[in-house]
Amino acid sequence: MKKILSAMFVCLSISLSAQTVKGVVNERLRFCESTYPYQGGILVANFGTAELNPLNTEGKGYIAFYKDGKTQVMVPADGNLSAPKGMFIRQDYLYVCDVNKIVVYHLTDKAEKPKVITLPEGNLFVNDLAADGNYLYASVTNTDRIFRLDISNPAQPGQPEEWLQISGPNGLLIRDGVMYVASYPADGVTKEANVIYRIDNLKQPVARKLTEVTGQYDGIAFSSDGKSLIVTNWTPAQLSRIDLASGKMSPLSLKLEQPLIGPADITVKDGFIYIPDLPNSRVVVVKESCCCKSHEGNCAVL
Repeated sequence: MKKILSAMFVCLSISLSAQTVKGVVNERLRFCESTYPYQGGILVANFGTAELNPLNTEGKGYIAFYKDGKTQVMVPADGNLSAPKGMFIRQDYLYVCDVNKIVVYHLTDKAEKPKVITLPEGNLFVNDLAADGNYLYASVTNTDRIFRLDISNPAQPGQPEEWLQISGPNGLLIRDGVMYVASYPADGVTKEANVIYRIDNLKQPVARKLTEVTGQYDGIAFSSDGKSLIVTNWTPAQLSRIDLASGKMSPLSLKLEQPLIGPADITVKDGFIYIPDLPNSRVVVVKESCCCKSHEGNCAVL
């Protein structure tokens, strides 16, 4: 991975007391890159390796499930996952991004053999998934491509086809036929093209910049009220809020004893933001009101 700047920004927010924070989850987590809501809890994708390598092929990846303060392994390491990243669920089928492929597990029938969907050679950094209707979209950061596959039958997904070229697509998000893309430079060098994009027409996709602020963007999620995006950035390691009406980006500050190093694929759920801090093998859980209201103060996490 890259050297990460750890400078933090002060945000417009409210001060948080201990009652507003769920805390930090690290039990049974090892290099966790992505979170995803599931049955009242959160799925967490883990590399499970001794060293941090997002392109490893060791087959030690696994999916954990966190709920009510407890973490258990939902999908154990079976050799199919090496560096699992973005996830998506439809009809109990869990789709997981991995190196050069997407792996599909049937969560309610563990005896069913996982399906492996291989992408064209060279598309290594398969990063995130988002669906619109019967189409599932997969970002590939290192080749500047987004692929699309038919999931009208989740048990028998179609083959991926190239859909759009865009600089360093990482996090994906879709609502009401509009896609948002977080751009991340695969070579670690931030460029003018590494911003947050919006695509208004998925049938005739054209990407336009939602903001001009460059970064190494990873995770992207809607605020609970749907009026903002919450995005993660690796350089500097932080969260930001983007107002969808104005496109204005506001950096956020988290008061952590151990600062974030690599905030990745976040989830916003039930008033909390679940932030996987990949190099630190933990998920930081912070109250959403910290990031989505304009008040003076800092976001505190205990």
